[in-house]
Order: sequence, then C-alpha cells, then structure tokens
Amino acid sequence: MAESAGVDLQGVVILLGAAVVAVPMFKRARLGSILGYLAAGLVIGPFGLGVFSDPAAMLHVAELGVVMFLFIIGLEMEPKRLWSMRRDIFGMGLAQLVLGMALLSVVGVALGYDLVPSLIAGTGFVLTSTAIVMQMLQERGDISTPKGQRIVSILLLEDLAIVPLLALVAFLAPVSASGGAAVSAGERLQGVALGLGAIALLVLAGLYLLNPFFRLLAASRAREVMTAAALFVVLGSALWMQLGGMSTAMGAFLAGVLLSESSFRHQLEADVEPFRGVLLGLFFMAVGMSVDLSVIAESWRLVAISVTSFLLLKAGVIFGIARLFGADRREALERTVLMAQGGEFAFVLYAAALAAGLINAQANAILTAIIIISMALTPLLVALHGWLMPAATISAAGLEAADGARATVLLIGFGRFGQIVTQSLLARRCSITIIDTDPDSIRAAEAFGFKVYYGDGTRLDILQAAGADAARMVIIATHQRATTTRIAHLVRDEFPDTQVLARAYDRQHAIELVKLGVDHQMRETFESALALSHTALVMLDVPDADAADTIESVRKRDRERFALQVSGDIYAGSSLLIGNARDQASGR
Repeated sequence: MAESAGVDLQGVVILLGAAVVAVPMFKRARLGSILGYLAAGLVIGPFGLGVFSDPAAMLHVAELGVVMFLFIIGLEMEPKRLWSMRRDIFGMGLAQLVLGMALLSVVGVALGYDLVPSLIAGTGFVLTSTAIVMQMLQERGDISTPKGQRIVSILLLEDLAIVPLLALVAFLAPVSASGGAAVSAGERLQGVALGLGAIALLVLAGLYLLNPFFRLLAASRAREVMTAAALFVVLGSALWMQLGGMSTAMGAFLAGVLLSESSFRHQLEADVEPFRGVLLGLFFMAVGMSVDLSVIAESWRLVAISVTSFLLLKAGVIFGIARLFGADRREALERTVLMAQGGEFAFVLYAAALAAGLINAQANAILTAIIIISMALTPLLVALHGWLMPAATISAAGLEAADGARATVLLIGFGRFGQIVTQSLLARRCSITIIDTDPDSIRAAEAFGFKVYYGDGTRLDILQAAGADAARMVIIATHQRATTTRIAHLVRDEFPDTQVLARAYDRQHAIELVKLGVDHQMRETFESALALSHTALVMLDVPDADAADTIESVRKRDRERFALQVSGDIYAGSSLLIGNARDQASGR
C-alpha cells in the first residue's frame, strides 16, 4: 500500500526514529540537540548506514526550517526595536564581516592557493550559521537579552551581505569562452535594482495588506485556514525575495518584522512553531548526511589545517570586534564560541563560485566539508566553554536568604509592580515575605525600610524556604513573561491549596496564566489604561458618573470576551478593540 501510494514510509520512520533516539541522548549528555541531529544524520546518511543517498535534495527542503525560524525571530523584532539596533547591525556587524573576509583569505594564500579562490573560501567561512546560533540562543533563553540582541544584529548583517557577496562572485568570474564578461556591469546593476524593488514591494504589502488579510480570515473562525495563511505568508515572502535574487531567510524575516506589531503575531507564532521545529531539526540532519567522509579521508590534513586555521582566525576577529565595541571579556568570549563556525549560506556562495568557474568540484567538496565540520564542532566548543567558564553568579554578598520565613503572603518580584502591591498589604498589617533576584534592588529597598530576601522564585527549594507551603497566598509580580509563567506552573503544581495571583504581561499571557490555574491575574497596563480613559472622558466634559459607567461597560465587555477566549469559544487572536466595536454595533 505504501509503495503504490508513492510514500516512502520506511525512510520517514527511520528519519524520525533517528532524531527521537539521538537528540535526547545528546541533550542528556549536555551536548545540545544540534549535535544530536548532526550525528543522527551522519549515521543514517550515505556515509553511514546508507538509508538516504541524496542529502542535497533533503537539504533544500529542510532549509525551510531556517526560513520559518527567521520569521519567528522577525515577529520578536518590532521596527522601532530594529532601528535601535542599527549601530550594531551596520557598525559591529559590518566591521566583523569585512575584517573576517580579509584575514580568513590569508589562510588559503598561506596554503599556496591563488588569491581569488582563497577570498571565496574565507568569505564563505565568515558567514556564521544563523540556524545553529539562533537555536542555541533560544535554548539558553538569550535571544531577548542585550548580548543576544547584539549577536542577532551581526547575523542580520551577514544575511543581508549574501546579496553583495554573490554579486562579488559574479564580478570575479573569469571571461567566458565567447570573449565577453560572464556577467556585465549592467546586469549586476539590474540585479541590485531587482533586489531592492523586491524588498520595497514586500514592505508595502506588509504595511497595507497583511493585517486586513488576517482580519478577514479571522472572521471565518477556521483555525486550519489561519494556519494555512501563516505558512502562505512565510513561504510566499521567502519565494518573493528569492525571485528578487535575495535570501529566502531574509524574506521571511522581513515578513515577521512587518507583522511584529500586529494583533495576530502570537497566533502566527503558535501556528508556525511546530513546522519550524521539525524542519529545523531536519535541516541539521541533512547537514550531517552531507558530510563526505571520502573527501575528508583523502584530504584530511588540508581539512584539519583549514578548520583549525579558520576557527582560530575567525575567533580572533569576533573577540577583537566585540571588545572594540565595548563588550566585556566574558561576553566577548561567549560570542566568539557561539559564532566561530561557518554557516549554511556558505554552501550557496560556494555553489555560485563553482558555477562561475572560480573553484573546481574538488575544492567545493573540501570547503563544504570544512564548513560542516566547523558547524558540528560548535556544540562541543560551547559545552567546553560552559565547563571551563561557568555562568557568572550574581553577587549576593550581605543579602539574607529567605530561610524558614513564614508569612501570610509570599510576594515574588519587587520591581515597580511589586512595590505598589506591597504598600496596600503592609498598610493593612498583612505579614508578607518578599523575594527577588536583583541584589541592587534589594539593597535599595532596605534604604526605604523594606525587608526583601534574596531568592529565585523559579526554584522549588527557594519557594519552600520562603514559606510558600505555609502562605495563604503567593503573588507573582515578576516582569518577565516566561519567568512568571514558570513560577505559576511550579506553585500551582507543588502548592495546590495556595491562592495564586499573578502579573500578566498582556492578554495572551493572561489567558495562559488562567489555563495554568492561577486564581487571579492582572494585565500590567489594563487598569491604568482604564483610569487614564476615565480622566480623558471627564476632561472632555463627560459627567463623572457617565464616564464611570462607560469605563465599567468596557471592563464588563472585556471580562465577557476574556472568558470566551479562555474557553476557546472565540478566536484567541481577536483584539479587545475589534470585539468592543462589534459589541457596540450589535447593541450589546
């Protein structure tokens, strides 16, 4: 049945089985999921068990995982946030790229090769693997941190650079047999204009078409249609940029950025995420399958020297640029370990150089092997770095831990939100234990008479020491969404009889917390926005009583719609503004 239908179920099962076996083993050994995927691909590839004989075909499909990953990253990058990163993108990123190209080209020249092939080899290696670095940043929870954002800036510049680098390959191409240049200057300018036009049209479509498009589809309340639309936008943007001579990953990233301020961003991320995870894992497995062991065996000395030289020189460039742009020694070293490998865009560059006659087939195979080996070494280097230089610990000298504390209320997080909550509790003489992980905030609180203990609310032992098992109530006032969710999950599982109140980041986060079982949640800006609205109405000559009634009606409609969203009766991506407008139009 399977054969007659043309579906290779055996290959699919082996592929999934290899990932299911290898990845947990490598993660358990603290080597990371990426190395697990690479090892699984090598074992079942043409130079292992030989289950798959054409890894190149699989690699083309699996590159969609990189495309979808860049789309999700784009959703986290609002345009104003991206603009604030311009110094890192075009300053630090460009400096690392240009200096890396210059120094890495020296490796080939030193090995006796001509300047042009050496330049191509070094240029390919300077392009870092976006897939590997972004995956590791995500696993470590560092994408949204300042140091993570600086790495993202460099990766964005390198992705943008693939277009001028391909133009450089065309420019360096030898004269054709007919005596004319392989690519004329006019054709190169035409290609640049085509790429810029593709970007401009994609931006216009994103600004004026995407949100109306998703609003129309959301009205149908068909979940599968929204999923199909999400995939359509991601793959359509990638295809459009490819037709314009640009990177497919860049197209998906731009689409994500244009939707980053949309009310549908969370739904889109949830729809794309499962496809992203599976395809990105498949990408790493295809890379593992592509390792040509015969080429490595024949030229192992050259490969070993090249991998070592490229890694050391690129590491020196990354570390030096990081320090030059103000990074401390720890951050510079961490960035160096993460970004020292070659990347998947090098395969594209080397293929273009092969087609242009700048390198031969053997050189292409050796360079590809060098890139793949460097990618495979990255998880090992990161693990070694973590072992030799463990994460910096926050100095809690002079701070008291919440050991054996017993109070009616346990408050976790003493930032702006927590400080306001605390005032009313203390005014009614409630016994309260406060814990936080910021030593500076704790010391500052002591100057104002607040007793704050040092403790991480995501750890069960800390919660028990702080008296969560005896408290009537736990209030989670942390400012990071993921941290709040993790603490809520932990408290609800371990202390089911304790009342849990939580600060929610936004509407989607509030729904998530309710589904976790918290007794009450409050969006951090909701009530303050309503209070401001009340004042605005009064200042616009609306009687105070009428203004209060209006605000209460908004609050009531929000409660009703929130309850429907929690139960799943309406599409979770619907905005409060649209819902209120519909309710008012229907006379509710």
